[in-house]
Amino acid sequence: MNNQLSIIDNQLIRAVEEADSSQTLIDAVKDLAEAHIKEAIPILIKVLGYNNPGAAVAAVDGLVEIGEPAVLKLLETLDGYNYGARAWAIRALAGIGDPRGLEILLDSAANDFSFSVRRAAARGLGFIHWEKLSETEINQAQQRVFQILLQVSQDPEWVVRYAAVVGLQGLAKVVKVSGQSWFKDILTGIHKIGDTDTTLAVRARAQIAIENLC
Repeated sequence: MNNQLSIIDNQLIRAVEEADSSQTLIDAVKDLAEAHIKEAIPILIKVLGYNNPGAAVAAVDGLVEIGEPAVLKLLETLDGYNYGARAWAIRALAGIGDPRGLEILLDSAANDFSFSVRRAAARGLGFIHWEKLSETEINQAQQRVFQILLQVSQDPEWVVRYAAVVGLQGLAKVVKVSGQSWFKDILTGIHKIGDTDTTLAVRARAQIAIENLC
């Protein structure tokens, strides 16, 4: 049975490598992503560098589903000179939520020139798997996330500010459950966004966050 599965997996990988058109590549990557196999990590990451957004989206989805085993390879991708691959890798790290990607998410949310990358990173900061860190590491890291998300809530692009609210809500849920007193600081920050943001959608999202947290 395992040999048969291995044959199928190899066929899925070869289909990506041998794709001869944009649509064929997208379809092959989708099929491979749905297999959720660790052996697919290198080729899925390679696809991130292709000039094919549809295939890249499917590859990101597959890497997010594979999760933790893909993190180190994704972090290695960030050292390359292909900005397109780097941007897609950051999106994957945001979706996985592994703390090993925290530094790049913090930097990307605040500084990346692509608003879509800033948006993905800001949202991802609200869904970090904090249980993978020690208690002493968690508090300091969460405080940094809070400060960055407050900064990002002033981003010129409203979709990034919207994502910052989503990130703040995710962070606030964790902080509230752990009984930390600075939960109220996060809530105050979201209230301020709801009162002052110039875009209705962002103000409305802040109100939803407040209702869910109170």
